[in-house]
Amino acid sequence: MFETIDHLYRGTTKQNLAYKAIKDLGILHDLSEFHPILCGTLPIGIDIERSDLDVIMEAYHLDAFEKKLRHLYGEKDHFIVKRNTIRGVPVVKANFYYKEFEFELFGQPEPVTEQNAYLHMIIEHAIMLEIPGIKEGVIKLKQQGIKTEPAFCKKLGLEGDPYKRLIDFGRNKGYI
Repeated sequence: MFETIDHLYRGTTKQNLAYKAIKDLGILHDLSEFHPILCGTLPIGIDIERSDLDVIMEAYHLDAFEKKLRHLYGEKDHFIVKRNTIRGVPVVKANFYYKEFEFELFGQPEPVTEQNAYLHMIIEHAIMLEIPGIKEGVIKLKQQGIKTEPAFCKKLGLEGDPYKRLIDFGRNKGYI
């Protein structure tokens, strides 16, 4: 369901605007070799005013990936690219603004459907389908400054590292 952005076209006003910005920018086409998937809060309808558009990608050659990002988006407003290691995995992350959205492009040497951002989105979507009312509670916590995964864990009563606990919860429930 989330491997394309088609559902955004029929979604909320903000989802429709994001669909148009992504299409206009050409990210999914221009970076298709990296299997881009829009993840995060907007695709599942729990975005708040300051939510960005997270596009995750499968990038095994981070130098080439970074070079392509700089070439395609280096002239965009507030463009910045960083390298980091997250949970022992090297990553390249680029941020910039286009139209009314902040974009965050994220590449790491792992299939997109196995990356935490994708797994979290799938789990969060499944939780919202299963537990009526949790969506509104999570959005309220996010508006108070709590990040998405900690907000879900708080609503579910899960303690510990919220990023790991959410994945454990999703596996135990059979969501992933």
